[in-house]
Amino acid sequence: MISTDTWLKIIGAMMANAIVFGVGVVTVLMVPWLADHAKYSIPAVTVISFVTAPFLGAFVADRMRIRNWGREKWRRGDLISG
Repeated sequence: MISTDTWLKIIGAMMANAIVFGVGVVTVLMVPWLADHAKYSIPAVTVISFVTAPFLGAFVADRMRIRNWGREKWRRGDLISG
């Protein structure tokens, strides 16, 4: 059985991968120099999104658990959660 923390990290990594890839591809297609070299830029964005996704997913997963915040910090919130 997979632990809850592992599931949260997997889900967080998938979300982070989608966001990084989407932002990267839109950037590649909007910048003329990168669009001219899309043959190399889009695979680079794909690799970057797969490499950064586990790290960002771990960061997101830690923030999803109340035990990592403490109840008072969770009630108060922060810059990201509001």
